[in-house]
Amino acid sequence: MGQRVTLKDVAARAGVTTATVSYVLNDKKSISGQTKRRVLAAIDELGYVPDLSARTLSMSQRSSRLIGVVVPQTEPGSRLMFQNNFYSEILGSIELHARQHGYHIIISATDVGESYLTLAQERNLDGIIVIGMYPDEFYRQMKKTQIPIVLIDSYCNDHYYHNVRIDDAYGSYLATCHLLECGHRHIAFFSGLLKENGVMKKRLSGYQDALKEHGLCFDPAYVFEGSIDYESGMSSARRMLAAALPATAVVAAADILAIGAMKGFYENGIRVPDDISVMGFDDLEISQYLTPGLSTVKQQISLKGERAMELLLHNIADPALTKQEQILPVSLVERGSVRRIAP
Repeated sequence: MGQRVTLKDVAARAGVTTATVSYVLNDKKSISGQTKRRVLAAIDELGYVPDLSARTLSMSQRSSRLIGVVVPQTEPGSRLMFQNNFYSEILGSIELHARQHGYHIIISATDVGESYLTLAQERNLDGIIVIGMYPDEFYRQMKKTQIPIVLIDSYCNDHYYHNVRIDDAYGSYLATCHLLECGHRHIAFFSGLLKENGVMKKRLSGYQDALKEHGLCFDPAYVFEGSIDYESGMSSARRMLAAALPATAVVAAADILAIGAMKGFYENGIRVPDDISVMGFDDLEISQYLTPGLSTVKQQISLKGERAMELLLHNIADPALTKQEQILPVSLVERGSVRRIAP
């Protein structure tokens, strides 16, 4: 492969200055038709492709047409973006709607404590979408960019940021109430890391609210905390069985945990839903193809990405836009992983 064709190469072929080539590319100055044709012919002959990144950095006042998307790596060594279909669905939605409006996205899987400020400034990002929760310092740094930012699935209360999310506590409340209404009284809760003011903690809160409403006491022994991946779901199932709890049902705070749990139970001779019922949360596409199908709480994952992109574009067009928060609905999806039991 030869070296990249440069602006100077085009100028030399067309017999003009590099400034003239730049004017033609950006349609910034009145250039004679003959000169313009010569430059365009040279571009075509040489196969010149403008270096958009370099142009952005050297002309920082112009739009880069780049949107940054931050995906969490919340546990050491984890690869959430590849392990959980939630991220592929939401990223696909963001990319589609960005592209439809002439933007491209840069995805960064950011570890806890890693600064995103440098990348945002170096690439002259027009806007940023941040998925998930981060330490307070991360949000303090991000404000310094003065770039429009939309958070997804965050309970950060800083008024600088727009937010798109669901009512996580209510979703978990719905899942737990469904099991209670089916006659279950001993219900375990499988979750990812329970961080203060995070999504998992909100979903635990909804579980607790449902128990309280039905006159049942919350028992921490029924809570199994881990990572948000299949292996953690399997591990939580094994730990619950080892604890010999009289649980007849599980509320999993994510479908990926529920699916792992179902496999963990199966490998230990426990059948779903005959021996234990399982509820998920998300309604990933795969949930309907399991045997039995996974009963779950549906959130509109693609719509989250679409709404976040729409809100970000609105803010890019109107820098004075005040904080916007959109809370999307959730609903119960009944399949085959839950059975009714006698009271």
